[in-house]
Amino acid sequence: MEMAIENQPQEKPKIATEKVLLAIGIGSIVMLFAGLTSGYIVRQAEGNWKFFEVPSVFYISTIIILISSFTMQMAIRAVKKDDLAQVKTFLLITLGLGLAFVFSQFLGWNELVKNDVYFADKLTPSGSFFYVITGLHLAHLAFGLLGLIITGSKSIRERYNSQNYLGISLCAIYWHFLGGLWIYLFVFLAIYR
Repeated sequence: MEMAIENQPQEKPKIATEKVLLAIGIGSIVMLFAGLTSGYIVRQAEGNWKFFEVPSVFYISTIIILISSFTMQMAIRAVKKDDLAQVKTFLLITLGLGLAFVFSQFLGWNELVKNDVYFADKLTPSGSFFYVITGLHLAHLAFGLLGLIITGSKSIRERYNSQNYLGISLCAIYWHFLGGLWIYLFVFLAIYR
């Protein structure tokens, strides 16, 4: 009898299709930014490159996105404990911090313009690369904000609990990825300015 039980095939845990699709999307974004940062290095090596400081407000935006990653993780912990009030609070805080990050990026671009670093500079492409890289990150962050709005509204309607929180989990994975991507881009742009 024991032999029959041991030989039965065990079910493998299922991976949600949504997580697979998110992983593919994240992989595509990684490839995009790997290409952009590689192109940045290659073009910089060709010469005719204007060197400039990373806007000081980008240091603040880095802190903001790190804190937002923490608050997003607190929402995950809260939903696992069925503390739905805390889930709503932490998702709202994360959304607010995400909007603060967006605002700080615009302040950074404004600082660049004040320092004569423009998107379309006929003399050097360094500004163009900087704006494209940070702008594309911001575009991807806009999708993260949309995800937070959708997840937050479902949370308000109490659609999540400790047994059903895939939406919050997917949103958290993407949000943490965006934070990690920004850290990479910030360090890259600070080194290869």
